[in-house]
Amino acid sequence: MTKTQEIEIRSLHRIEELEDVRKLECKIWGEYDSIPTHQTITAVKNGGLVLGAYYREQLVGFQYSFPGFNGTSAYLCSHILGTDEQFRNKGIGEKLKLAQREEALKLGYSLITWTYDPLESINGYLNIAKLGGVCSAYIANCYGEMEDLLNSGIPSDRFLVEWHIQGEATDSRGQEVELDFLLENSLIQWDTNKKGLPFPSSILPLPEQKCDRAFVAIPKDFRTIRETNMETAIEWRMKTRDIFTQLFHQGWQVTDFEKNAVAEIPVQFYVLSKK
Repeated sequence: MTKTQEIEIRSLHRIEELEDVRKLECKIWGEYDSIPTHQTITAVKNGGLVLGAYYREQLVGFQYSFPGFNGTSAYLCSHILGTDEQFRNKGIGEKLKLAQREEALKLGYSLITWTYDPLESINGYLNIAKLGGVCSAYIANCYGEMEDLLNSGIPSDRFLVEWHIQGEATDSRGQEVELDFLLENSLIQWDTNKKGLPFPSSILPLPEQKCDRAFVAIPKDFRTIRETNMETAIEWRMKTRDIFTQLFHQGWQVTDFEKNAVAEIPVQFYVLSKK
């Protein structure tokens, strides 16, 4: 069994290393839209960053970032992170992100941003609860219709995460919320189909101004829903799109993520607070 401590993270600079990254990207997402090696090496030479995760000298994961600029300050735009299917759920993504933070600080950055699908609960837990990212921007169909192996058939909605990396890296999770309270107060109420997969059943009113927190349920395993019932997947996409867009417009932001370990309850929860 592969252990996290057996994974070595390296900053990549040579064309041969970056070509291995391109091949792994194709293995994960398909050949359709892989990033050319001439692009990644140019980014690395101009303030960007490519990290590789190695197990016994085999590349099993990677992360690619390039410089961004918002008109007043520079930041690191974290574009893509991927792990070989055989090495997922082993903490490699977290190791890559923590190494990214270290390298970004060396390059002089104080902010890293990236997008991810808000319905992917594993990413939500890592990006928000463990790394301490926050989100107050929802981008509907961010990349248009994507034809790769993981995204085809559904609008490519994304959260835009901001990760302020100066200061000590800490687990950002706040005080744990009781599961019964989450179930009762989630703005999305849900039921399960015959296969035990959740679908949105009703929507609660948005929280009043005096409330200090809001909660939104998402599926634990959105990927299985997408692969087996596209109609339900699209329903989750549209319902969560509507709720998050309204909440962000009212000044809320995603600041935490609550995991639920009860097998019979197939949802996790985003926690939002006022800015």
